[in-house]
Amino acid sequence: MAEVLVYVDHVDGAVRKPTLELLTLARRIGDPVAVALGNGAGDTAATLAEHGAVKVLTHEASEYADFLVVPKVDALQAAVESVSPAAVLVPSSAEGKEIAARLALRIGSGIITDAVDLEAGDEGPVATQSVFAASYTTKSRVSKGTPVITVKPNSAAVEPAPAAGTVEALSVTFSDKATGTKVTGRTPRESTGRPELTEAAIVVSGGRGVNGAENFSIIEALADELGAAVGASRAAVDAGWYPHTNQVGQTGKSVSPQLYIAAGISGAIQHRAGMQTSKTIVAINKDPEAPIFDLVDYGVVGDLFDVVPQLTEEVKARKG
Repeated sequence: MAEVLVYVDHVDGAVRKPTLELLTLARRIGDPVAVALGNGAGDTAATLAEHGAVKVLTHEASEYADFLVVPKVDALQAAVESVSPAAVLVPSSAEGKEIAARLALRIGSGIITDAVDLEAGDEGPVATQSVFAASYTTKSRVSKGTPVITVKPNSAAVEPAPAAGTVEALSVTFSDKATGTKVTGRTPRESTGRPELTEAAIVVSGGRGVNGAENFSIIEALADELGAAVGASRAAVDAGWYPHTNQVGQTGKSVSPQLYIAAGISGAIQHRAGMQTSKTIVAINKDPEAPIFDLVDYGVVGDLFDVVPQLTEEVKARKG
């Protein structure tokens, strides 16, 4: 089978979940070859092999941490030239999409971003996308060069599939532009103990109906019992009730969890664009005519201040 390059998103050797999902998708169209870069790259091999990587190309250099994006593009270009893959898969994060776009330009190929599924086709990989604020689903393939495809987190279930995971050193020559933008400082994000919003399997979001920053504790309590991330609508963020980093929607973050719970959110198109690809959607709203009910799998017409605490207690009881 043809080889498929998978860009590894990791932190000091700890592989992040979207990469494991990419390995699952890569196996549908070829043999996954993982590309791990930076500090701890070699430590990723065991996890990557456990999830289907037949080969792991590694390269450790300070440039990956000290400078933005371009060194990683240089490395992926070197990997493409070395492997001649059937496709290159990259996690669909902000950085991932920039890396993918720059790589596609470098190698003269087409690009597909924010895919939610991937399958083999007679003329190359076929990607499924949710477009126009999730009003349509399209299937596309790249018609020129090596397809570069970014895939949204939670688009596939992680499936272990032990493979050889042979580790090979990748030879990389950094371009003159690699050191053009230097990282001058880093500030650790304050940990909430909850999953990253864009990677979480479950998201509980609150909107205008929460009616105040102090009431988001109700949303957080349910999220914590479910092991979920907390999201917020633009109305809640604009009112100053919750940080912008947690905004779900067209001008916030796009999520695609297995379960999305919307409490006190009317369902404006701006919000729907950021969560409509969720696998199962549950809405809690006291207005039976709220637009959110047009797209949900399960709807609860009721006051969130009554419903959410009861749901939290029920989850707690079942866990106990």
